[in-house]
Amino acid sequence: MFDEIELGIEFFEGLLAVDEAIVRQAAEEACRFCGGPLHRGDYPRKPRGGVLGPCGEAFCQRFSLCCGREGCRRRATPPSVRFLGRRVYLGAVVVVASVIAVAIRTARAIREATGVPARTTRRWLRWWRGPFTTTSAFVEMSARLVPVVQRRRLPASLLERLSGEPTRRVEKLLAWLTPLTTASSPDGSRFVRGLM
Repeated sequence: MFDEIELGIEFFEGLLAVDEAIVRQAAEEACRFCGGPLHRGDYPRKPRGGVLGPCGEAFCQRFSLCCGREGCRRRATPPSVRFLGRRVYLGAVVVVASVIAVAIRTARAIREATGVPARTTRRWLRWWRGPFTTTSAFVEMSARLVPVVQRRRLPASLLERLSGEPTRRVEKLLAWLTPLTTASSPDGSRFVRGLM
């Protein structure tokens, strides 16, 4: 089901609109270190989309903020639904390629289906089944989604519990994952509430 998902330009434009709304909300707050005003300080990214999301490679600006008070100038990068932390691949590609890697076992088939090296998808699967399961985002998702999420099938078991078309499910999961996309904005999920 998820191997036929289309991550087209409209999908990534929708994620871009959500990220723009998030950065506008975050810019209204003061610097959490000194209380100074926050100003836009976007920076370039070179995201990879592989075979799954080549359209997403065009969206290469990571929205960010920095304190405007002299002497502080600390960065406050709000959460993102496009990027999954510091990973080079787009967040949607990480999710969908991981789901495909759960279903396909051979390295060559994974590479052909996703455009992502099998070694990379295996590393992502280790993250989904290991460190991810200790995050507050996973604990919250697990508490809300019943029956119990099968850890050995992550992230496929999460997507199966969400409602809607496959692309809508990916969007919802990316929204749940936003607190994991930045360390400089505590409680990042508050920015996404009501946007998706």
